[in-house]
Amino acid sequence: MRRQTELQSYPPRSSSAGRGAGDRSNRNDHGAHKGQDLAKRSFASRWTQISALLVTCLLLLAAPAAFGKNDKVSPPLQQLLDSANHSTVVDVIVQYRVTPQQRHLDEVTSLGGASKAHLGIIKSEAYTLPLSAVQKLLDDPDVAHVSLDHQVKMTSNFDAAREIVDANIALGYGYNGTGVGIAIVDSGIYAHPDLNVFGTSSSRVVYSQSFVTGDASTGDEYGHGTHVAGLAAGDAQSSQAGYQYQYTGLAPGANLIDLRVLDANGSGTDSGVIAAIGQAIQLQSQYNIRVLNLSLGRGIYESYTVDPLCQAVEQAWNAGIVVVVAAGNAGRDNSMNTDGYGTITVPGNDPYVITVGAMNDNSFNRANDTIASYSSKGPTLIDHIVKPDMVASGNKVVSLLASNSTLVNDYPSFDVYPCDSTGSNCGPSYGSPQYFILSGTSMATPLVSGTAALMIQADPSLTPDLVKARLMKSAYKGFETYSRTADSLGNIYNNQADIFTYGAGLLDASAAMNNTDTGSGYALSPTAVYNAATNTVTITNTVPDSTSVLWGSSVIWGSSVIWGSSVIWGSSVFVNGSSVIWGSSVIWGSNIDSGFSVIWGSSVIWGSSTMQGMSAGDPGDCQVDPNTGAVDCD
Repeated sequence: MRRQTELQSYPPRSSSAGRGAGDRSNRNDHGAHKGQDLAKRSFASRWTQISALLVTCLLLLAAPAAFGKNDKVSPPLQQLLDSANHSTVVDVIVQYRVTPQQRHLDEVTSLGGASKAHLGIIKSEAYTLPLSAVQKLLDDPDVAHVSLDHQVKMTSNFDAAREIVDANIALGYGYNGTGVGIAIVDSGIYAHPDLNVFGTSSSRVVYSQSFVTGDASTGDEYGHGTHVAGLAAGDAQSSQAGYQYQYTGLAPGANLIDLRVLDANGSGTDSGVIAAIGQAIQLQSQYNIRVLNLSLGRGIYESYTVDPLCQAVEQAWNAGIVVVVAAGNAGRDNSMNTDGYGTITVPGNDPYVITVGAMNDNSFNRANDTIASYSSKGPTLIDHIVKPDMVASGNKVVSLLASNSTLVNDYPSFDVYPCDSTGSNCGPSYGSPQYFILSGTSMATPLVSGTAALMIQADPSLTPDLVKARLMKSAYKGFETYSRTADSLGNIYNNQADIFTYGAGLLDASAAMNNTDTGSGYALSPTAVYNAATNTVTITNTVPDSTSVLWGSSVIWGSSVIWGSSVIWGSSVFVNGSSVIWGSSVIWGSNIDSGFSVIWGSSVIWGSSTMQGMSAGDPGDCQVDPNTGAVDCD
């Protein structure tokens, strides 16, 4: 499903060839006047030297001249500037110091480029232009930063999941999300009956728009966004009869805003996602959009402080919208000897947003549950932000099926069929499937989004930071220190209950609804700091900006007893209040370990540039018997 950013190259311009011929002539003249020794040499000897000189010149002309390193440029774009042909056409996002004006667009046009999208929420423009134009743009004092417009993709037994996160108890308080708008930035939303006002044909999808280039349709051709929407706000109309369980979302009365950014293959672009976020902000008051769900992500290439996608989610957060983001599905990745640590994706690496990992529901007793082997772990690369913030059920989760979509057509074994009157026999003979099973951090994310909608319905005055703080403080933290999970092939993964794996713990919707703690300021995820002298890691407050009055004073859990670090993340992961208990993982091993340098390096580029949804065709994790080690995939 992953598709790398395509680079289109063109042959050198004819004017370059003309300049090359002139250069060769000048060099030959220079060689001809080198003195009497050269004049006395044989014609063959002279021709050999001239031929070698011609070859050298041609090679120099063919090789692209490396542009100088510039702090305004993201590392992947710098690599292209240094190595690719200057006529190579790329898609970029240019962040300006001022709101872009017509003169800025005219400048790009004069350099052979064209505007793709206006990204006003972060004072940016998305352009298609040659690399030579990028270099000239960097000389413009109005240009603050230039990044590649990366592609993005999505990051998927809901009956058990609902019990584990106490969804039924939370709904028992009389709240169902009515009046709250949840923006789903994903692959679109299929017109599923479970997304209608209960008992009617009136859809709760109140607005739809596509940001997929060249495709204005807003239905779900991939099948991911509908599944996500059902977990956040499905009302189980289709499972009232004929199904063993009622597959109700966390906020079954909430309205949905469908902002499609992923195509039929589950791919999209940074600029598309940023434009969708900007539209959510524009529509905020009209549809009371208070929650934004992003079950997608891509690799980290630069600090969150300059990454355009991170800047966009911060704008939404500061506009009063709770932004909930998937952590990523790279927890099994040990290609860089990190045991899955340091694999959080963008924009889940941003300290403002709520970043969600995925849990396995091994039983209805959450103390027995384990982290999903594929759930990405922190700290984030480059900035070392402590992520994920929390986890929720995400393995083999049942939700809405988008008819004739890519995922549904490719994985018919994931269909959930209705059953006979006894509930013991299920299959196609009893009707068409209305539900579908997916696994991933994409599926865990909307459970948190739906809970946030319930909290906001109960108390509309809640800020995004208070929602985040209450969710994290109330999360369940009673996990076993060590556990094991297995994938469908029988591969075993060893897990550790640390803050870079579970964050503040497992979503507890009921406890979050019961929490009444207050505070002001930001609930920024903290920063992990490695001390080479003591070989320890501590967490410190991530300051919102350089103008903060006092270090930590504007952070909800700075020094307050209510929001103390051990209360938010659990006392079992700290030594003397702030030093993180390391355990046996490679990231807190010797600094000669290759994985150690990956995690704690400051210039690492990780993973795919493709933006994707955080779920696909993976059948999910299997259980490992703690006594025998046997793997059970049923």
